[in-house]
Amino acid sequence: MSKAVVLEHKGKLSIRDIELPNQMGEDDVRIKIHTVGICGSDVHYYTHGKIGPFVVTQPMVLGHEASGIVTEVGANVKHLKKGDRVCMEPGIPNPHSKATKLGIYNVDPDVVFWATPPIHGCLTESVVHPASYTFKLPDNVSFAEGAFVEPLAIGIQACVKAKFKPGDVCLVAGCGPIGILTALSALASGASKVFITDVAAPKLEIVKQYSGIIPIHITQESIIDTIQKECGADWGVDVAFEASGHHSSYDTILTCIRPGGTLVFLGLPVDKIDFDLVTAQSKEITMETVFRYANVYDRAVNLIASGKINLHPLISGTYPFSRSIEAFERAASAQPNDVKLQIQLMD
Repeated sequence: MSKAVVLEHKGKLSIRDIELPNQMGEDDVRIKIHTVGICGSDVHYYTHGKIGPFVVTQPMVLGHEASGIVTEVGANVKHLKKGDRVCMEPGIPNPHSKATKLGIYNVDPDVVFWATPPIHGCLTESVVHPASYTFKLPDNVSFAEGAFVEPLAIGIQACVKAKFKPGDVCLVAGCGPIGILTALSALASGASKVFITDVAAPKLEIVKQYSGIIPIHITQESIIDTIQKECGADWGVDVAFEASGHHSSYDTILTCIRPGGTLVFLGLPVDKIDFDLVTAQSKEITMETVFRYANVYDRAVNLIASGKINLHPLISGTYPFSRSIEAFERAASAQPNDVKLQIQLMD
């Protein structure tokens, strides 16, 4: 039995003992959890009880953004040892699937992902995890930063798909956590400047402190006018990232991309959207999609360690494990100043 944050059913959380799988294999490590970030998907399961086809039908432990300390290693594990500080990639694919063999294991239909029904998450005292999806943290990377690697990996995946060229000018639609992390990943990938849009002034104020990120408050200024002023009336940004998932974003972002530019879709719309395919074709825009990430976790860790991505301004609050429910209630309230809330299980 392990103490954990359990989603009993829609709208009901508890902190209680629950029986969880804990059998070690030769290729596994046991990890004492230190810090866990609260993701939008965790909040969505809490408030709605489901995300698309994934429905909470029985009690489920939440959490998939985590860091911790290795307490036990399997017989075959060579790159990790007891006492190592680590972060964990939460999606475990079938190693024999066609998707995994192609290197796109993030879209493996058999993937087992923490806190996706019926799989338990990591907001508990300890977990057993495959060593090959467990990454050692450099000494200058904190547990809080380690727990931030998971959402950062999405931004890095988007930049890998975008196939950046040095000096590219970028636009990110949506200044939520994933939008901000995508903007930071773009700068670290060689973008010369990144415009980011939103209706929430507090989040735009947060990103102002990052050199190279230019906020656009869409209730006060025109995205199109701003981009045309910067890039030319008959041109546009080299790469655009749609990270809002809001139907109003798509026509605008198409207008802002230069001929031959790239559009990367990260935001997940609630419903089907109308999309101006003719405009995309007439510009010969390259379009890419992102679902989670594959083969970028080590890149995320290295970028944090290098100092090229500073995550500290994005941590809006840290709660002790005993106040986890309070942390989720705050996350569900969607306070405009909040980017990322974390729960700390160890001192």
